[in-house]
Amino acid sequence: MTTLSSIQQKFILHWGEMGLRWGINRTVAQIHALLYMSPKPLTAEQICEALGVARSNVSNSLRELQNWGIVKVVHVMGDRRDHFESMKDVWEMFRIVLAERKKREVDPTIEMLRGAVDELEKSSSKDAYSRERLGEMKEFFETMSGWYNQVNQLPTPAVVKFVKMGEKLRKMLS
Repeated sequence: MTTLSSIQQKFILHWGEMGLRWGINRTVAQIHALLYMSPKPLTAEQICEALGVARSNVSNSLRELQNWGIVKVVHVMGDRRDHFESMKDVWEMFRIVLAERKKREVDPTIEMLRGAVDELEKSSSKDAYSRERLGEMKEFFETMSGWYNQVNQLPTPAVVKFVKMGEKLRKMLS
């Protein structure tokens, strides 16, 4: 898959731009898009050729994607090189990404907020305004994190059904 169709190129370029907006390196996102679109696993050399990026950049990007758990190494019979493939199940892939982002971004924020609120409660400072603001923020993050943990325990088909019930749930709760 070294020759990309115009629609594949468009998707890969767009995914790279979206990656930047999500705080992900453009090349990492483009490699992910390429592997997602590829019907067969690709070698690092094939990725370099398809995207026109340096081998070192591809190696670092592949390592990051593997750390996220959405790209894995596979072996191809008769070829000693490592080949790489992306998860193809979009729902499972995004569940993994959400879990990783929660672990990297939300969990440390909750810990910081807990520490800050505890410190304000123990201090002789009368900064009630900060204590209230941070307490509300902590409660929000803890509530949303708890909700996420409950939903994350559901099997993927149940999550899909839950998400697709959006309008019915809105009407039911109104």
